[in-house]
Amino acid sequence: MEPNQKTSAKDFFLNLGAIVALYTVVITLVNLLFTVINRAWPQVNSGYYYGSYSGTISWPVATLIIFFPVYILLMWLLERDYVKDPQKRNLPIRRWLTYITLFIAGLTMAIDLVTVIYYFIDGQELTTGFLMKVFSLFVLTLLVFFYYIQDIREKLNSASRKVWTIVALVIVVGGITWGFSVIGSPRTQQLLRYDEQKVNDLQNINSYVQSYYSMKGSLPQNLSELAAGTGYQSIPNDPQTGNPYEYKLIGQSSKAYELCANFNSQSPEASQPNIYMRPVGYQSWNHPAGHYCFSESIPVNMYPAPKPL
Repeated sequence: MEPNQKTSAKDFFLNLGAIVALYTVVITLVNLLFTVINRAWPQVNSGYYYGSYSGTISWPVATLIIFFPVYILLMWLLERDYVKDPQKRNLPIRRWLTYITLFIAGLTMAIDLVTVIYYFIDGQELTTGFLMKVFSLFVLTLLVFFYYIQDIREKLNSASRKVWTIVALVIVVGGITWGFSVIGSPRTQQLLRYDEQKVNDLQNINSYVQSYYSMKGSLPQNLSELAAGTGYQSIPNDPQTGNPYEYKLIGQSSKAYELCANFNSQSPEASQPNIYMRPVGYQSWNHPAGHYCFSESIPVNMYPAPKPL
């Protein structure tokens, strides 16, 4: 580097911005792939499971759509400056950030391999999902390592950089496409969120009904009576249609009732109801697609009917 060659503010922020964009893209892509792998090859846990699984890819996809073009743009601006002034390739900020990236990529690959060897020696199960995660992380860090090792050795030219850009574009677009194919399109995600909100609303209504019973000693005849009897200003409606949820009494005992809603799709865990260990007393809110009613009853031991005065 020439003695008078100094790092300008533009050089500093272009190099720093490119590295930050690179890390953001890689970490987000790993997060996206792990989310898709978790959905495609769900892990069977022996512990308790209390809620529904919501493997959304909205955030990683949105991040990739913005930060990947930003990274490509910053790298193009840097390369344009390098063509005009080749001495800028030796700027301290560039070399430091490049070597830090190489170090992190190499360390990640080593830890990745150590993890696989540890699982194998320790006799733990090497599931398909686990191996897919290890493979995807290793491949991404290996590509980053090879690109920057060639870059620091000045082995890249205009044609090879275009090839690397195309490879990166294929990986990012392929990851996003795979995510949508496994988890669903944005419209599918919206419908799933509607279903999650409906289950949450029905759970709240169920708690209102039990609270009503603990105060009145009987079940409300309808949702309007429930709202008036418990002091709640309003009972939630279906967020998708705006219509009230369906509530109806069962039999003559007045201690059993149904809460109904129309669902867009089957709940994620409904297809495998026995793979999770549920705590005692756990009430399942699994549902199929379409109109479905949850049969509920008052736990009398928990809410004994008040004795008349």
